[in-house]
Amino acid sequence: MNTCAGSNTQEEKCVGGTNNSENPSFSSTEQSTLRRCSGDATAALRHRDGSRCQSINTDKKKSSRNVLDNASNLLTEFLSGGSIGSMPVAEGAVTDLFDRPLFFSLYDWFLEHGGVYKLAFGPKAFVVVSDPIVARHILRENAFSYDKAKFIWSLLSRLRSLVTVKVVIAPAFHNSYLEAMVKIFTACSERTILKVNKLLEGDGYGGPKSAELDLEAEFSSLALDIIGLGVFNYDFGSVTKESPVIKAVYGTLFEAEHRSTFYIPYWKIPLARWIVPRQRKFHDDLKIINTCLDELIKNAKESRQETDVEKLQQRDYLNLKDASLLRFLVDMRGADVDDRQLRDDLMTMLVAGHETTAAVLTWAVFLLAQNPSKMKKAQAEVDLVLGTERPTYESLKKLQYIRLIIVEALRLYPQPPLLIRRTLKSDVLPGGYKGDEDGYAIPAGTDLFISVYNLHRSPYFWDRPHEFEPERFLVQNKNEEIEGWSGFDPSRSPGALYPNEIISDFAFLPFGGGPRKCVGDQFALMESTVALTMLLQNFDVELKGTPESVELVTGATIHTKNGLWCKLKKRSNLH
Repeated sequence: MNTCAGSNTQEEKCVGGTNNSENPSFSSTEQSTLRRCSGDATAALRHRDGSRCQSINTDKKKSSRNVLDNASNLLTEFLSGGSIGSMPVAEGAVTDLFDRPLFFSLYDWFLEHGGVYKLAFGPKAFVVVSDPIVARHILRENAFSYDKAKFIWSLLSRLRSLVTVKVVIAPAFHNSYLEAMVKIFTACSERTILKVNKLLEGDGYGGPKSAELDLEAEFSSLALDIIGLGVFNYDFGSVTKESPVIKAVYGTLFEAEHRSTFYIPYWKIPLARWIVPRQRKFHDDLKIINTCLDELIKNAKESRQETDVEKLQQRDYLNLKDASLLRFLVDMRGADVDDRQLRDDLMTMLVAGHETTAAVLTWAVFLLAQNPSKMKKAQAEVDLVLGTERPTYESLKKLQYIRLIIVEALRLYPQPPLLIRRTLKSDVLPGGYKGDEDGYAIPAGTDLFISVYNLHRSPYFWDRPHEFEPERFLVQNKNEEIEGWSGFDPSRSPGALYPNEIISDFAFLPFGGGPRKCVGDQFALMESTVALTMLLQNFDVELKGTPESVELVTGATIHTKNGLWCKLKKRSNLH
């Protein structure tokens, strides 16, 4: 990780003169079409229709605006934009928000306007943050002046009691619990391995035997099974059978994404839930999930063994029959176990948890498949550390390169690409790198997008930001060029298995930061590490089609349009 201060208009100035459109590790869907669209800096990336081109050049023509666009921007300024104060303003065609995923447009405007700018679109104005100095202020230094905005992700933002409980008990049983979870991760991953092996042993594969699978779907099923056992002590069995619950989970997630990007909240109109087909389906999906969760909560309460927190912390989670988080919450003496709140918290982990892990694994394999030398390096590490043994909590500590692959995939494809905050009181944001030295005044009620995607691909804080380089996290960068940013230093977080916002001083935000940081970060990272380790331990993987055929869509997470279809072959050099 190296500072690239001094570049201004074109990102390629920060990558040693490399032309990013020819970069073999640039997001492949973007790479091929950048060659075709080198003269078009605003080529369309279709939301829900797949990504085709991404702009990396700020010397682009302004979006052509029509009467609707001008009226929209005037409405923004009249209703809310004028109260935000003086800062760079991104104005463009309203279609920019629909022709491609929002975070791609935010990246273009970041290169043009800087690390803090006002997004003037539609009936509401937003402040977009793409600078680690400013992100640190919002997420840690002045965190309690901000809240998670409820106008977006209302279905995915209810972890109040869960956050409190986990923060209280995490230090005491952290290692014991993680050891138990790795055992679950390994057992569930073995199901996927067995499934592939059965396909390879079947008829119809001539010559070098290979199986064609949608690994994104497989990872999603695997993650759901892990969430079920680790959080609820419930086996969905979705790796080997069709699950109506997972269909309902996806339906709920898609509806949350739809509501987050639709201007008019038509679902609040009386009778809409019965008249509009997608709203009827959404409520049917909720009923399926709620019924499942209610039954799990009921069963846990019927076998409740209430005890003090201290005794819960002393449990032998590795050998406990039920080491689930639900069991812990139900058994904790004095906890206000409200069924509805508990169900909401479990719903959040079910929907958000399995989707995030599946996306991380999908893009990790996508990147490795385009970099065979890195895949071989990863497999060599697995062979050296494990041989043919199953991963354990202790062995994960030795799988350094695999862990770095996971975090590099999270850097290039952050899950989610945006963090949403709302000011609870007026504040002055720092100017950040190349920003206003006096900062930017914002009033209470201002909505902010912290663009994790922009932070992770910033040409000012990362060297070759679009390249897949897991090794970058091993390089210390003391930074003497950017005032207010402390650079990248692993010694700031001794013992950490994975790079985090502390090590990178908020240039890397895979799970947010500060007191409202995602509580499931270690769970998700270790789950992904185990699954990728076991996949590479057993199989060689290559894409079925070209990288360009893997189209990108986005919502709460970045995922594919039609799956990640791969060819898997049993490794010939297995012991």
